[in-house]
Amino acid sequence: MAPRAAPGDRWVYHDGDFLRAGEVRLGPGTQGLHYGTGVFEGIRAYLDPRVSCLHILKAAEHYRRMLDSALLLRLRIDHTAQELVDITGELLRRSEHRGDVYIRPLAYKLALEPGTAFGVRLRGVSTGLTILSMPMGDYIPRSGIRCAVASWRRIPGSSLPARAKITGGYASNALAVDEATAAGYDDAILLNQRGEVAEASTANVFIVSGGRVVTPGADADLLEGITRAIAIEILRDETGIQTEQRAVARCELYSADEIFLTGTGCQIVPVTEIDGRPVGSRRTGPLTERVRAVYNQAVRGRDPRYQHWLTPVQLERPPPRPRDPAGHGGSARANDPAPRQPGTAGARS
Repeated sequence: MAPRAAPGDRWVYHDGDFLRAGEVRLGPGTQGLHYGTGVFEGIRAYLDPRVSCLHILKAAEHYRRMLDSALLLRLRIDHTAQELVDITGELLRRSEHRGDVYIRPLAYKLALEPGTAFGVRLRGVSTGLTILSMPMGDYIPRSGIRCAVASWRRIPGSSLPARAKITGGYASNALAVDEATAAGYDDAILLNQRGEVAEASTANVFIVSGGRVVTPGADADLLEGITRAIAIEILRDETGIQTEQRAVARCELYSADEIFLTGTGCQIVPVTEIDGRPVGSRRTGPLTERVRAVYNQAVRGRDPRYQHWLTPVQLERPPPRPRDPAGHGGSARANDPAPRQPGTAGARS
């Protein structure tokens, strides 16, 4: 296996070109850095080593949401969602990842255009676009995490659009996480201004109680996560349970049979404790485990029912085959270049 590239040697897509990360230059006057005027996405791609393929999960949905977020901040992205998917596919091939991957597209206010007066503004400011990728497996224990309800409240949609992933809005999430981890917890759950459950720091919240599943509704000042929609679909398909989307009181967290979080980074993660109170038996509940098991199969292309979630990216070379128990390696053809499959991301006609 080739050694992992140093951060500065990784390929990125930056303002129309593929560059090494160390070649990217952003000036100290970058507007998005000063004022938080940027939008981003977090996207995962999962390796299926059987066919030497990375599967990008819900790629088009992520980029459509990013384009919608960009409209709110008057960011000009001169690409369609499908073009961004294709660019991402090419980035993954160049990067030669040999495991699961996290993809971070970022659009941001760059510099004041000629004739634009100094100050914080949306008009008269150019746009930058960068897409990077990095190796990322599971970084949260499968056994679950402990959460605290934060004293910091979720920013209301009347102050900052909740359905957009705006960079500046995540300062409040960082404050909540800092408070929770300082108290010995793993993550924070934020309430909205009405005192109802909104979301975790970077994930949506699901509560299982008496065989019913509840998640805060869209009017709770939350980001309607793409993994949230996946979990709702799995619950419906696998169990026939229709997830209730409604206002959730804080006290419902303390009486739940199961709680789990959903997000691109954390995926499906059980919560075993809230504010020092056990959730159920302090172990992963059966419904949480079922959702997670189906998710893990689906994202690697192993469940044909959910193939439509995935955009395959054929790698130029297959990853090394694991040795068999007798210690014999794969055949001499194991590392021959694999042909690119029609219809994969980045393929050109």
